Amino acid sequence: MLRMYTDASTKNNPGPSGAGIVLIADGLHEQLAIPLKRELSNHEAEFEALMTGLIYLSEHNYTNQSLLIFSDSKIVVTAIERNYVKNKVFQAYLTSINQLLRLFPSFMIQWIPESQNKEADHLARQGLNKHMKTRH
Repeated sequence: MLRMYTDASTKNNPGPSGAGIVLIADGLHEQLAIPLKRELSNHEAEFEALMTGLIYLSEHNYTNQSLLIFSDSKIVVTAIERNYVKNKVFQAYLTSINQLLRLFPSFMIQWIPESQNKEADHLARQGLNKHMKTRH
């Protein structure tokens, strides 16, 4: 089973954002700090972080195993668990995320407190810092 921890960091709201992704499986521990390309709200950035992680897994052929996703974003976790969001912007993210999740044999998503997501949080801040450096 593959475990993925995701988090996002946003300066202002909306504003520049970064994603932090931690991937853990047998013999695997990858850390990704990714600047997100456009200005996002903090909730949009959380959806974008998850989507970015799923795209990465797909592009690197990690879709052959079950996926356990951890996020400290209640809105993202609830949206995926219920397969529903009211916000039209979030609906587009949910549709894209669901398409990516179909690539995996199975998945589960679980909300965790921020205190258990520090590695992804640190990476998200690095991603935000990368974004800020490329803006100047």
